[in-house]
Amino acid sequence: MTQDPLTLYKLIILYMLDRVTFPLTKAQIGDFILGHDYTNFLTLQQVIAELIDTELIQAKSLRNRTYLEITEEGKNTLSYFGNRINDSIREDISSFFSDHEMEMRSESAIRGDYYKSTSGEYEARLLVKEKDVTVVDITLSVPDENTAAAICANWQTKSQTIYQYLISQLF
Repeated sequence: MTQDPLTLYKLIILYMLDRVTFPLTKAQIGDFILGHDYTNFLTLQQVIAELIDTELIQAKSLRNRTYLEITEEGKNTLSYFGNRINDSIREDISSFFSDHEMEMRSESAIRGDYYKSTSGEYEARLLVKEKDVTVVDITLSVPDENTAAAICANWQTKSQTIYQYLISQLF
């Protein structure tokens, strides 16, 4: 039986999301699928949109990143049809995770977002999550949007140093 390529791409995404304990970004999934030349960017976006529309995955956008997680319905679907993903693709996914899991986990666990508060200032909210536990949650009030954006951008690379500093100063 010949398999529809779009179905295979959907199953690959579900399989990837089911194999991790943290959300993956669209870019991370794209790195794998496009990097292995399974499909092109537009088709990948179509497949992700269809998975969201059918509620097999859920998407949460934060600034310029969209985080994807598998739903219970997605897990059920994967349990019925996951055997349609051949072993070589499963091995490619395992290898990809082995090579990139720490950086993907870090990218997913460290989040920064900002918004305009009711006082007219901007608030930068900085988070570090481990699985479903919030390890750090800091909100800084700043006078302008550029400063808030810069704080959020720097949080990605400096969060560990800042966390270690806070711990050393507070304990």
